[in-house]
Parts: sequence; C-alpha cells; structure tokens
Amino acid sequence: MKIIFLGAPGAGKGTQAKKVAQKMNILHISTGDLLRQNVTNSTSLGRQAKDFMNKGALVPDELVTQMLIDRLSRPDIEKGFILDGYPRNLNQAKKLDEVLADKNRSIDKVIYLDASEPVIIQRITGRLVCRSCGANFHIKNMPPKKNMVCDHCGGELYQRSDDKEETVRKRLEVYRQEAACLIDYYSNTGRLIKIKADDEAEPVLKEIFAVI
Repeated sequence: MKIIFLGAPGAGKGTQAKKVAQKMNILHISTGDLLRQNVTNSTSLGRQAKDFMNKGALVPDELVTQMLIDRLSRPDIEKGFILDGYPRNLNQAKKLDEVLADKNRSIDKVIYLDASEPVIIQRITGRLVCRSCGANFHIKNMPPKKNMVCDHCGGELYQRSDDKEETVRKRLEVYRQEAACLIDYYSNTGRLIKIKADDEAEPVLKEIFAVI
C-alpha cells in the first residue's frame, strides 16, 4: 500500500506512521529524515538545502520534492510506503500524483489525524528533546526517569524554541491554511480518511488499522 499521513504538528502522525510501517513491513519516508540524510551525505540536493538552512530560510518546495522523487525512484518502494510530512500544500500533492502516475502507481489512502488545538498545545509544549541523540520525551505523557536527563544516552534534555505556546499557535494557524486545500483535494478523490487523534496512541493506532 501507498499511504500518506496528514496532520497538524503534534497530531501524532510521525509516531503513528512509524508504527504502521513497522507492522505492515513497508517503508516509512519522513521528509524531515530525507532532508537530514541528504545534508549529512552532502548530496547535490543536500548542499543546496544546507545553503538555505544556514541562512535561516525554509528549504524551497522544489528541493524537497526533488529529494522525494529521487527516493521514490529506488526499487525498495515496490512493497509500499508511508509518506510523513509530504505533501504540505496543494502543489506538492498534485506533483506527487503526477510522479506516481508516470510510474503507474497512485496513493491508496490518505490518513488525516484530526487532533484538537488544546490537545496539540499540551503535547508540543511539554515535549523535551535530547541534545545528544535527539530522543523525544514529554513532561507529562512520557517523562524521563531522571529530570531533564535522557534515558537512552544520559544527554541533556531541552525544550525547542519553536515548542513554546505562542509559536505553536502560529504554526497551527499556518498549517490550517495550507491543510484546507489538501483535505479538499484528497476528499474529492475519495482517498481521505479522517481519524480523531485526541486519544492516546494505541486506540488511535487500532482505528487506523481498522480503516486500512
């Protein structure tokens, strides 16, 4: 199967996408991971992306799309994949359909994880990240065994500056504007499945498997 996971920051799409991919034994393709891999491996696309990142600018749609097209050209996608973090807007959605159509493929399902704003804010503003290994924790939902110390490597935990409440609210506003067109696009083509995502991870995961 070829599946897209949509959802606002904090809706849980990354967590759920990984779990579903593992259980179905298909690829989990995160655009964030893809970007970091290209930068780390100093690919041509990665070097271009790094120039924008060093200036504090967003990496253009065209570059991210090209990275994804390159990834989808590899033979290991034949068994299926889950896209997490792409598409982010209508242009990307249409481009993705064109690229897959050229390969006689198409997206089967689009899972939209619909979480309410209070739940998202609670999740994100409580998030802690390890400076050393990048592991994620949560003050309330998944606290570390030692205060502000990573369970995995002993590194220092911190809160990202863009996880502050005011910033989260702005990110949600931007997301809602971009997502409205995406939701309409996939709904009109009969591929969108909306799932309430305010609950804990396991009940939401069960509902996802029930629809796919």
